Amino acid sequence: MEFENKLEKYRSMLQKDAEEERLQETVRRSKEAFLLSEQDRLLTFHEFVWGQLALIRKRWWLCQLALLILLWIALVSVEDDAYVQRSMGVAATLFVILVIPEIWKNRACQSMEVELASYYTLRQIYAARMLLFGLADTLLLTLFFGVAVSRLHVPVTELLVEFLLPMTVTACICLRTLCSSRVNEVTAAALCMLWSALWLFLVLNDRVYTLLTVPVWLSLLAAAGAYFGLVLYRMLKTNMYDWEGIADGAEIK
Repeated sequence: MEFENKLEKYRSMLQKDAEEERLQETVRRSKEAFLLSEQDRLLTFHEFVWGQLALIRKRWWLCQLALLILLWIALVSVEDDAYVQRSMGVAATLFVILVIPEIWKNRACQSMEVELASYYTLRQIYAARMLLFGLADTLLLTLFFGVAVSRLHVPVTELLVEFLLPMTVTACICLRTLCSSRVNEVTAAALCMLWSALWLFLVLNDRVYTLLTVPVWLSLLAAAGAYFGLVLYRMLKTNMYDWEGIADGAEIK
């Protein structure tokens, strides 16, 4: 009798294992069927980027273009004024600040909770937007630099030092503050303006400006570019959360 009970328990265990295997097989096949049905609905890389382009408000690009046009007019009207050319860093700072409302839109509208639950990750969304802004700004700056060098005969080194360097540092400030859950877009803009004032003080001071040679300026530009790449990598790698109902956008681990 005892042997029959043990045999019955053994048969019951085998039956449970078989049922568990069938259940796991059913789950696996269901996942495969779901992924297969969704395959045709997935967006390609170009479709995803194009969709993000449609969501970006184009007025910020128009404001950047208007800023470059105003800077061009200022340079044409006072072509021989070295101090005006050195002050291009202020325009460079404003050029980057105009990107803040769009890049910070996720946090300002507290939409990360929705985007984190979407099919595409927050990293992919930010990467697509940064790619679009990078392409648009590269096009605008290439046209501006080309016209400034060909028409105003402004040396390329001056454009790199007096415009691109402060712009790169400003971009570093924006991305670095974006990674912080304790800083909002107003604070980021204020920090950028503070840097702009510091830069203006440095370049308008002849003693300090002439003390630094072109290789030193270019080395600073290279260092700023390397740090910008590091901050951009960290921003895309780190998961940032801004859930509704959590004070001050506290980060959730």
